[in-house]
Amino acid sequence: MSNHAHSAPAPLGGKFVTPVTLTMALLIGIAGLILIVRFIFGIGAVTNVNDGYSWGIWVVYDVMVGSAFACGGYAIALLVYIFNKGEYHPLVRPALLGSLFGYTLAGASVIIDLGRYWNTWHIFAPGWAQINSVMFEVAVCITIYIGVMWLEFTPVFLEKYNRPDLKKKLGKWMFLIIALGALLPSMHQSSLGSLLVVFGTQINPLWQTLMLPPIFLITAITVGYAIVIFESTVSAIGFKRPFELGMLAKLSKVMWGMLLVYLVLRLGDIVVRGALGEAFKPNIMALMFWIEMAFFIAPAVLLASDANRHRPDKLFLSAVCMMAGTFLLRINGFLIGYETGAGWNYFPSITEIMLTVGIVAIEILGYIVLVRLLPVLPKHEAAAAK
Repeated sequence: MSNHAHSAPAPLGGKFVTPVTLTMALLIGIAGLILIVRFIFGIGAVTNVNDGYSWGIWVVYDVMVGSAFACGGYAIALLVYIFNKGEYHPLVRPALLGSLFGYTLAGASVIIDLGRYWNTWHIFAPGWAQINSVMFEVAVCITIYIGVMWLEFTPVFLEKYNRPDLKKKLGKWMFLIIALGALLPSMHQSSLGSLLVVFGTQINPLWQTLMLPPIFLITAITVGYAIVIFESTVSAIGFKRPFELGMLAKLSKVMWGMLLVYLVLRLGDIVVRGALGEAFKPNIMALMFWIEMAFFIAPAVLLASDANRHRPDKLFLSAVCMMAGTFLLRINGFLIGYETGAGWNYFPSITEIMLTVGIVAIEILGYIVLVRLLPVLPKHEAAAAK
């Protein structure tokens, strides 16, 4: 555990070939083979999507869930740069690195899921773009945001290769880059909720509401803090570096406050709309709703105690529960609570699952490699890992 002052970021160093990295490489290789089959023989060769369920886990998890799980950088940036909470600054680079991989791979997943992937450029072509579509706004915002995040991360590369001149020039524009980095996720995370609104009565009333845009935005920010706690805990164990208990305890209090706002909004909305009865019907949707809510309520109860906020195990458990609740909110809305009509059903194929696992493996392997090569983590952490 560590509560002392942080030094400047430095490369972590250490071995690149370990059982973890080899396992991630194997999973990535399997995903690569699946991609070859998908692009040669078509999406039907490797997925169970159909005319009733045209979106499978490649969109719902890799994009809807994946982009929410990639909000650590956005959530920390709001604290540091918008609310001027400079004490969280050491968390910015690690959180941003996780967001880089999450969003970049979410964008790539959209292309993988497109039947005519060679027409991806139509999204941005004036003669083809459907500017009145919610999906258009999401696609454009996410694409620009990916570029913005890479620009935000560029100083790390410039420090590594000793280019203070370029870093200084980029720094003059960093205020604009950071502003876009705060604006764009606020737009497209809320628009992912709007996307579900468009489905209309095909979505069960437990998840169909005009309040979906703020619901999706609030959970994206809140799970961003959970992801930071999760990544900090795992990296502290994996890299054998100090656990930042004091900083993460304070961060968990912010997460707890956001979570309470979400629960009031979510449950209040269901009651006001008269949809609460759906939660007591003997069906799979009611069951999944209560499981989802249990994962949101658990961290709200755990983090209410200041003593729990200063226990690494309780912090980690709260973060995992928050991630599970966010996962289920989106899975339930887009898949479980989606009633497309009689005769249609969907469950992901093993190849769909393995490609998704491969995408997660890319994020893990990429994070390990870059923190070992680049100045991402504070120097005292790098020293502790050698």
